[in-house]
Amino acid sequence: MSTYSPKSEALKALYWRSEILRLMYWLRGEGYGDLVDAPMLQRYLGVRANLGLTYVDRLVEDGYLVRDGDWYALSDLGLVEGEEEYLTAFSELLRPAHGACSPECWCQMSVEEAEACNAQRERKIGKR
Repeated sequence: MSTYSPKSEALKALYWRSEILRLMYWLRGEGYGDLVDAPMLQRYLGVRANLGLTYVDRLVEDGYLVRDGDWYALSDLGLVEGEEEYLTAFSELLRPAHGACSPECWCQMSVEEAEACNAQRERKIGKR
């Protein structure tokens, strides 16, 4: 998680929405389950976890999370947004490996182009 946190309330809300949704999406993808509680979020959010947890109920109100007692899960909207946050955060890692394309290839400019290049390479490999 980032060490930077904005100062204005509006940006803090966006920052923590991003951090929490990305974390919950990652936890789900790693097989830790669909449900998380405050202690689990605190473990992964780090030293500023208590501040971040003040935004969890707002995410429930906004429809990104659903709550069942002390447990939280991503809603359908939260799952879509969590995936987007995760992909945005790790877009540099999702580009093709060095040397997979030339430095002039458009895949060096965007994740969408990188995905298209990867899909094209996979089709070529499949035809061999």
